[in-house]
Amino acid sequence: MNNYAIHHIPDSEYAYPLNGSTLRLILKVAKGEKFKEVSVLWNNKYDFAKRRNFSRMRKLCSDGLYDHYVCDLTGADVRFAYIFLLTLPNDEELYFSEEGVTREYDFKHGYYTFFQFPFINGADVIQVVPWAKEAVVYQIFIDRFKRGDGEKDDTYITQPWERVPGAKDYAGGDLKGVIEELDTIREMGFNALYLTPVFCSPSNHKYNVTDYTKIDPMFGKNEDMYALLAAAHERGMHLILDAVFNHCDESNPLFADVKEKGRESEFYDWFVVHGDFPQKYDAKTCNYEIFADCPYMPKWNTSNPKVRQYLTNIALTYLSWGVDGLRLDVADEMAHVFWREFREIVKERYPNALLIGEVWHENNMYLGGDEFDGVMNYKLQKVFADYFASGLLTAQEAADKINRVLMCHRRQTNEMMLNFLDNHDTPRFLRQCGENESCLRAGLVALYFSIGVPCVLYGTELPLTGDGDPDCRRTYDRAKKPRHALFLRELSRTRKFLPDGEFYAEAERGILALVRENGTERVKAYFGKTETRGDVIFEFENVRLVKESI
Repeated sequence: MNNYAIHHIPDSEYAYPLNGSTLRLILKVAKGEKFKEVSVLWNNKYDFAKRRNFSRMRKLCSDGLYDHYVCDLTGADVRFAYIFLLTLPNDEELYFSEEGVTREYDFKHGYYTFFQFPFINGADVIQVVPWAKEAVVYQIFIDRFKRGDGEKDDTYITQPWERVPGAKDYAGGDLKGVIEELDTIREMGFNALYLTPVFCSPSNHKYNVTDYTKIDPMFGKNEDMYALLAAAHERGMHLILDAVFNHCDESNPLFADVKEKGRESEFYDWFVVHGDFPQKYDAKTCNYEIFADCPYMPKWNTSNPKVRQYLTNIALTYLSWGVDGLRLDVADEMAHVFWREFREIVKERYPNALLIGEVWHENNMYLGGDEFDGVMNYKLQKVFADYFASGLLTAQEAADKINRVLMCHRRQTNEMMLNFLDNHDTPRFLRQCGENESCLRAGLVALYFSIGVPCVLYGTELPLTGDGDPDCRRTYDRAKKPRHALFLRELSRTRKFLPDGEFYAEAERGILALVRENGTERVKAYFGKTETRGDVIFEFENVRLVKESI
């Protein structure tokens, strides 16, 4: 047995409470390792030496390097002590504890070396935001979606609606246009909206904010936001706003005060300025911290308690309007202490507010239950793009990568990840597919089938195409019939009948299969032609969803 590969960490994604009485354990071993049985010996930590419960583990999934075994322990006493029992094919028994792999185990003195989860505290159980479990999200880049206000001052508009936009073009979309299309969006099966920023900003994307509580006049008035929230809620829809707390615009009054007064400004240490007065030459020589290579976007100093309080109060304002969730822009550049304080304050007042961080890379440090509910799932998106669009992965490689992404997180967290094929920052999935709409539809099936919150970019139903920003932010062509609207509605309907339980991927005879299962039934989505058993509940071209009993 490969002792170097076996891995387990208590109080992590390998050991965490599912609820107030159930502890989930994950054991990671070398892929393909042969066992007759993998088990857990456990009890409360004070009685472990005297007697132990016995629970079998099952192999949930595999990735390219490891097999992952899972077991859920439920007890009236939630002070868990446990070790793993590994039975080899020749019936040899090995123990795995904090001492590592051993042939013998000293139960009498186990309190030195057993793994433990000392106590399940209710506050440490990650709670899934109730509405997130059923959410199907439609993302809208507002300037390019629809103009609904025919009387507003439109002198700012720089392009005809039908033209492909440039990075700094304005097309004229607004909040009234979103309100007008709510019924159409709802008919496609969407029950939540994610809006890119809506507040005052000298750009079409509004990611450089000058006033955090005033709707930009290009998009309407605050009353239009209130009307949109009311109209969405009347239709049973939720609304997620994009909150930009990492940086603002250089014309924001607080940064403008620093530019004018330098160290004498009361807001000097609200930003990260190196010197007396903020000096902007270019991205390499300006003497204050910025977002990306944009000197006009100075970073907030979230190490400053006053800044943390200021930004948290802005979020509370949005939620007081009735906003249901926040997508937190550039979340990984901000202080952890800010996000921990932010979550505690927000969740105390609005426990069902969904908090989604924009984190493109490793994200476990944000997903322990004390910062975000989920993040934008770029890792899963990359697998979908590499398998369905570019064909860079085999079915086995795709299954391995999907499972690796899943096993990085707790199950509750996976249920709140924001999954997508594309968004306003990436090339359209259709473009990545070489304009192959069959490929796009297969990717959409995988998106809706996966655990988590599916998010579809506006215009996918047409479908819109385009390369990276700004080409992915094209205007919605309302002269076109949305060819995939009924397909999206059918996916949303089918999603409701998927088992609420485990999700993993596997490869069967060279075919990628995504699996949803609970204790009694299993549904598999096959992406390729293969012989299947069970009841077909959804099918198109070479994608088939099959339901079978366990």
